[in-house]
Amino acid sequence: MTTSTKGSVKVPAVLVLEDGRVFNGRAYGAVGATFGEAVFSTGMTGYQETLTDPSYHRQVVVMTAPHVGNTGVNDEDPESKRIWVAGYVVRDPARVPSNWRSRRSLDEELRQQGVVGISGVDTRALTRHLRERGAMRVGIFSGNALPDEGTLLAEVRKAPEMKGADLSAEVATKEAYVVPAIGEKRFTVAAVDLGIKGMTPHRMAERGIEVHVLPATASAEEVYAVQPDGVFFSNGPGDPATADHPVSVMRAVLERGTPLFGICFGNQILGRALGFGTFKLKYGHRGINQPVQDRTTGKVEVTAHNHGFAVDAPLDRVSDTPYGRAEVSHVCLNDNVVEGLRLLDRPAFSVQYHPEAAAGPHDAAYLFDRFVSLMEGQRA
Repeated sequence: MTTSTKGSVKVPAVLVLEDGRVFNGRAYGAVGATFGEAVFSTGMTGYQETLTDPSYHRQVVVMTAPHVGNTGVNDEDPESKRIWVAGYVVRDPARVPSNWRSRRSLDEELRQQGVVGISGVDTRALTRHLRERGAMRVGIFSGNALPDEGTLLAEVRKAPEMKGADLSAEVATKEAYVVPAIGEKRFTVAAVDLGIKGMTPHRMAERGIEVHVLPATASAEEVYAVQPDGVFFSNGPGDPATADHPVSVMRAVLERGTPLFGICFGNQILGRALGFGTFKLKYGHRGINQPVQDRTTGKVEVTAHNHGFAVDAPLDRVSDTPYGRAEVSHVCLNDNVVEGLRLLDRPAFSVQYHPEAAAGPHDAAYLFDRFVSLMEGQRA
């Protein structure tokens, strides 16, 4: 990525997809060039949490909501210490933010962090194109990065694809840290950071859990060095088919029978650990309004998603695995994609979506209580 921090008002910009489709607009955020995988998010709110979610590393996010930036940027809502998206696409950015917590505009924040974006794009047409053709590589170019379109297309097609990308170690913490329990400490959890969001350990801390957040490269020995009552595997970017190390660590946890909970990338890791395959979705699930059914209760939840890969597990039967019987516990009602796994003979489960829901609905917050119940049962 090449960027400039100068203002981007009325600077021409162009978005080029790898299949040759071109969208013209104006620079939004930093001026320059950026590349990534074009994906769309259907969330009507929570753009600040989306931008700072490490799972969006190396992705160019298209916002389907037409008005973005209305509430500006504050210092309380980021999910990590920086913006992770590779680029940002909006239709009609707010000219002036209006919210009592706002400290600066979204355009200013994007410029400060060197994130190249584009505005004035027909995001409805772009989203329909991605739904029909699938997520694909894309480039955004503005300012001095605007040579002829033929050259731009060649640059886009040279960019790396998301399939086969091993990215979790690039976004995870390099040093372990502790998030203390809020109130009385009840449990200790080792959380393997594959791209964790800040709200996730907070949700556990609210339930009296002291969370030891460990690097993605942590070994099973390092996990158990904190004497955990439970082990958690986080969300994160990239292709789960490349995540051999987290899979091996999770298998060590399953062997010992420690209560285990995974979300998003962690769900895909559990799928692989159990012997299931993974595959890339055509355009993925991203947003805060995805309907998921908990098959153990029949309840339908409105949930927050951000994933482009899924687990290939049978929906119609219980499966035998090296760690006992397993079943699909949750399913997406839009397309029957596996949204959760549960072991029947060991204390382990996972979901594909984001129960911490920052931003988003809180329908799935009970999953943290379910994790606590597993640890209570193990202790008893």
